[in-house]
Amino acid sequence: MSAILLIEQILNGLQFGVMLFLTAAGLTLVFGVMGLINLAHGSLYMVGAFAAAAVAAATGSFFLALVASLAAAAAAGAIVEVVVIRRLYNRDHLDQVLATFALILIFSEGTRWIFGSFPLFLNIPEALSGPVTLPGGIQYSLYRLVLIGIGLAVALGLFLLINKTRLGIQIRAGENDREMIAALGIDISRLYTIVFALGAALAGFAGALVGAIQSVQVGMGEPVLILAFVVIVIGGIGSIKGALVGSILVGLTDTLGGVLLPSFFKLFMDNAAATATGTALATMAIYILMALILVVKPTGLYGAST
Repeated sequence: MSAILLIEQILNGLQFGVMLFLTAAGLTLVFGVMGLINLAHGSLYMVGAFAAAAVAAATGSFFLALVASLAAAAAAGAIVEVVVIRRLYNRDHLDQVLATFALILIFSEGTRWIFGSFPLFLNIPEALSGPVTLPGGIQYSLYRLVLIGIGLAVALGLFLLINKTRLGIQIRAGENDREMIAALGIDISRLYTIVFALGAALAGFAGALVGAIQSVQVGMGEPVLILAFVVIVIGGIGSIKGALVGSILVGLTDTLGGVLLPSFFKLFMDNAAATATGTALATMAIYILMALILVVKPTGLYGAST
């Protein structure tokens, strides 16, 4: 493999990782603060993507499409929290899993009823289309570079929100002792709604951004949800820093594994067998990574020790 191809794949893995972070960050906030297992988080990713595709088709504006993805996913998240999730906080995790799995079915069928079963397409804005030349003469997609920048900027914004604002103090306090902050006069129901809507908005935003390089279709959020759970297990539940590091590790492992492992096995096998073996191991690589990290640190890289 050439050095240029390796650098391109590293950038692809970084782009995949930071987009995964947008989904995983909301999931780890909800799980860390509320103690809630939300299987419907991937559906909010899908809501954002469909909202963006619909608004872009109607207005031709990619910026308005991104705003629509944030607004639609946040509104859907707030409604779900008030109507359904609020009744699950004191229930066991099995009830949470069953209820949020039912929400997946509702969102999927509702989206199919509104938009149909065929994929929608969200075009990359003209200003961000095409390649850009990086040092060393590497040609790389400008849009993917922008995605990396947006993901890192959101990570910085979340860090500042959690650590430097009054809302962030309340979120961290709610994660540690929700009864105490309720006793101090904080409206815990309002705080939970804000956190859930924020997590939903991040997932919807990710869906819109990724929707421009993939098709927007029903069920697109479920594979992302699985990877997001892997990320928060690797990074540690409730840790934004852990979500970022875990997302990048998963993105690089998945992308580089899919390229390097087949090439490695070609040294010992014919092309067809090497490709099949390498591809199979590449899909397992992130789970092997998760298992190895949990052996060394059962709470994840940045999870609180118990």
